[in-house]
Amino acid sequence: MKKVSLALLIFGLFSCATIPKKAEAVKEFDADKYLGKWYEIARFDFRFEKNLNNTTAEYSKMDNGKIKVVNKGYNYVKKEWTSAEGKAKFVEDPQTAMLKVSFFGPFYSGYNVIELDDDYKYALVAGESLKYLWILSRTPTIPDEIKQKYIKKAQEIGYETENMIWVEHDSNG
Repeated sequence: MKKVSLALLIFGLFSCATIPKKAEAVKEFDADKYLGKWYEIARFDFRFEKNLNNTTAEYSKMDNGKIKVVNKGYNYVKKEWTSAEGKAKFVEDPQTAMLKVSFFGPFYSGYNVIELDDDYKYALVAGESLKYLWILSRTPTIPDEIKQKYIKKAQEIGYETENMIWVEHDSNG
């Protein structure tokens, strides 16, 4: 797997961690239940994820209390896998799903879980602005009722969901 300077694959660029005005991070968040592999179902495209499919994020605990983030995707134009490793930490308390993520030393970007099912199978994640949004799942597909619920919530916050890219996953992922 080729390491590419994706730096912020799945997260924004060079900004302080914030959350869109009408969005609210999930309370009573259990980071341990959130750890593990997530498949990216949909996103707004941006340069660090351009031409990527089979995109995933894997979260694990680090000894220092932070969360290790490994993002991976297959660039179908260049025909190669890319990955980026970073770290995340909570902005407030660990029971509030408002984090900041860094792939570039001191530069952090917002990562806010704004909707999450009780079983931690599906998540709606907002970046620091209305330019960044992801729908994640523990499997490469998501039930239509969850998809519609998350799209509706995103629209209520102000996201233009018609601009979302629906990620393809295949057996290579």
